[in-house]
Amino acid sequence: MDEWLWARAADLGRGIEAGKIDPVELTEVYLAAISTHEFADRIYARTTKVRARAEAKAASDRAKSGLRRSPLDGVPISWKDLYDTAGVATEAGTALLKGRVPSADARVLKAATDAGLVCLGKTHMTELAFSGLGYNPITASPPCVNDIEAVSGGSSSGAATSVAFGLAAAGIGSDTGGSVRAPAAWNDLVGLKTAPGRLSLDGVVPLCARFDTVGPLCRSVEDAALLLAAMENAASASLVGATLKGARLAVLQTSAFENLRDQPRAGFQRAVDGLKAAGASIEILELGCVSDAMALAGVLFAPEAYSTWKDQIESQPDAMYPLVRERFRSGASVSAVDFIAAWQRLDELRAVYAEATAGFDAVILPSVPILPPKLAEVAADDDLFVTENLLTLQNTRIGNLLGLAGLTLPTGLPSCGILFQGPSEERLLRIGAAAEAALA
Repeated sequence: MDEWLWARAADLGRGIEAGKIDPVELTEVYLAAISTHEFADRIYARTTKVRARAEAKAASDRAKSGLRRSPLDGVPISWKDLYDTAGVATEAGTALLKGRVPSADARVLKAATDAGLVCLGKTHMTELAFSGLGYNPITASPPCVNDIEAVSGGSSSGAATSVAFGLAAAGIGSDTGGSVRAPAAWNDLVGLKTAPGRLSLDGVVPLCARFDTVGPLCRSVEDAALLLAAMENAASASLVGATLKGARLAVLQTSAFENLRDQPRAGFQRAVDGLKAAGASIEILELGCVSDAMALAGVLFAPEAYSTWKDQIESQPDAMYPLVRERFRSGASVSAVDFIAAWQRLDELRAVYAEATAGFDAVILPSVPILPPKLAEVAADDDLFVTENLLTLQNTRIGNLLGLAGLTLPTGLPSCGILFQGPSEERLLRIGAAAEAALA
């Protein structure tokens, strides 16, 4: 049964459908693995054993009666600790929210539960989701699956590592500047960042509501499609017949290739070669609107984040990791005039980008330009934390600024991903499914 820990969520669902896997036994295998794993306390903030067992029993009964609610009915997954869970602490990785216990589930968690998914527990994350490295000295810092001395990527650090270390069939994270895609890339997973507004943020602890998005981290594109469907109570995108033959892909140059280090560059080139061999047409695209949009980041993210959390931060400033606290506080110096003007300009740039890329099936770029740095080095060097954090989010933030969906896939080189971005999740999932097969 230990092989279940490494199976794709979709395959577990098929095993339940065929009567070969009992959701109760499956859930107990995961709970046992969590209870004995050396990094469990660094990955899970808390488990929800009573809930998981009750949900698994209900899923088992439905399976025996032929009444399964979805292809993932009975499959156990984890949830980032910013999704409200009724009667269970939801603290978003910060001491500012210690002891916060919501009375109702987040809407996407409720939808997933209605689809039969089993909630194993809540995973660690970087403080209030405002860092891409996955380092959190306030609660815990999960290790990268490819280097246990390195950070795992954030802010959905526990969501990624719960899957990568075989402690969940999938994890649900959130993405404001790269928080699904960076940890997915560094832990060799598939990560889907949905477009703004696609999935409900009701009951999700906010960072920047205009940029916040919900997304899964998992083992396959099919898993991502099924999880998206479960969280919005809809039919899954069809991946049948997905192909790269005739697909037009654009390699986004300019800022996406600045500071690109050797191994991520090699992984990206390996992936591009595989896409070409599978029949994709690949063109180089240089767009000034991307650099213009990136230049607005400092005027857009921090002011909204600080406005959201100012009162809590300033009531207990010493409760926060200083570098994250100061990142929030940097938003205080931005005027309302500059913030509004930046949003007006960004709306213009989004329209320019949409027109320039309309003829492509997806735009591709390296998911993260660097490999995960060592945790001890980040902890000991404030300047390194700042520079590596900015580099981690360099490429993923493009999609957030331009209002896009994004899908990162493993390239075959450890901790190196390739990012597909575009306006439509369905189109990205079909292209991603074909690319996944080509890169396997």
